[in-house]
Amino acid sequence: MNNNIKVGDRLTIHCYKHNGKIDRISDEAIVLDVTDEMLVCANDRTKLTESDGRSHRTKETAILFFYRHSWFNIIGQLKKHGLFFYCNIASPFIIENNAIKYIDYDLDLRVFPDGGFKILDRNEYNYHKKVMNYSDELDYILKKELSRLIEIKKKNEFPFSKDIVAKYYDIYLDLQNNSKN
Repeated sequence: MNNNIKVGDRLTIHCYKHNGKIDRISDEAIVLDVTDEMLVCANDRTKLTESDGRSHRTKETAILFFYRHSWFNIIGQLKKHGLFFYCNIASPFIIENNAIKYIDYDLDLRVFPDGGFKILDRNEYNYHKKVMNYSDELDYILKKELSRLIEIKKKNEFPFSKDIVAKYYDIYLDLQNNSKN
């Protein structure tokens, strides 16, 4: 982990595809927690710029969990209708030039406020697996990590908890309030 990163720092997020092309850039992630295994950030109505140049803003506050050794990242979305999670099957992150960087591998897990979940984008994964020549080893890792992520969700382990997300949301609000003073 980059020892220079600390709570309160503002980073960008760069999401790539397996072929090395940038897929999406998020203009802000405020660091809430840094450990040897994980980086937790937040943003609110942040600007997303897509690979084709289009941009839009997210609609809600999000708490983002990035992992150094797991092939996924998890976004807790605080929506009007409850807490949703959007989980990306993705490479472990790195930090470079004040940007969180990872490779997105299309498969996603959507978790709803009632605890139900759905796997998304299998067709996109299969398409990219073929055209970008994912190795058998990579395919195995990604599918294994999706299964592990589902088990973590079924057991409601970290961070799939309203209390965990609320804790980090409070840290985010404190940082926002302190930056205004």
